Amino acid sequence: MEEAVIPYELPETEKHSFFFIHQRVSYQAEAKLHRHEAWELYYVLKGYGTRLAGDTLLRFSEGDVVLIPPSMHHYWKYEPASADEEGRVHYLMVAFSHSLVRKCVETFPELRNRLADVTFPTGALAFGAESSRTIRHALTRMDGMDELGRLCEMLRLLPAVFTASDCTLAGKPMRIERDVRRMQQICAYVMAHYVHPISLDDIAAETGMNRSAFCAYFKRSKGITFSRFVTLYRLNTACELLKHSRKSVSEICYLVGFNDVPHFVRVFTKEKGMPPGRYRKARREEKE
Repeated sequence: MEEAVIPYELPETEKHSFFFIHQRVSYQAEAKLHRHEAWELYYVLKGYGTRLAGDTLLRFSEGDVVLIPPSMHHYWKYEPASADEEGRVHYLMVAFSHSLVRKCVETFPELRNRLADVTFPTGALAFGAESSRTIRHALTRMDGMDELGRLCEMLRLLPAVFTASDCTLAGKPMRIERDVRRMQQICAYVMAHYVHPISLDDIAAETGMNRSAFCAYFKRSKGITFSRFVTLYRLNTACELLKHSRKSVSEICYLVGFNDVPHFVRVFTKEKGMPPGRYRKARREEKE
């Protein structure tokens, strides 16, 4: 079950101070679990699915903007149903070394004034509505520029990224390689089996631990019980289906691993603050 982490070298580092791409690829072609020595700023244009960043497995949607710090293990797994008519997903991504940030701060007093007191994050960050809007506009402008135009835009983008105040933590680094592999193994197992009941005995056996040791390890690592972790994953998957499909609430209930519709509605309402039907209506009204 353990998946190898692929060291990834960004292309053309000798000719460019950072890497920018507007990618349109098959939903199956996105990079496997990997890491690189660069900040990765990622904007999802088309597609949705599951992202693993460090120790955290979360759903992602169209419009999401996330910053992955250097050396953090991560991947983006797109779902087939989220692709366009040609089976492709789209995203904008800019990757840049921390030495670029440091050199820009040393060279340009104007940038130094903006970033003088910044503490650079060690975890992955998901940007809130206001910051996401600013970053999306900047990346979209860069898509239509030549190299020099992108460099100028990058100088404006750096303060927006590192001084944003509406971010939420989207993943913490895992320093111990054994724990990295073990948590990846757990996340992969949940992704493959969440539609069906997952017993503590099964997941403990999968990781080579007994039940009590697994429960203690997971609670210590994640801060929540394994049962709640699975429930949150199922609910977040249900949210994506409510936003992006026409399936009924009862269909979605069973598709994400619940076996009782009233129970699903109660749990969903408690966690999300509204029942599934109202959630679907609110998200669609926001999109319009």
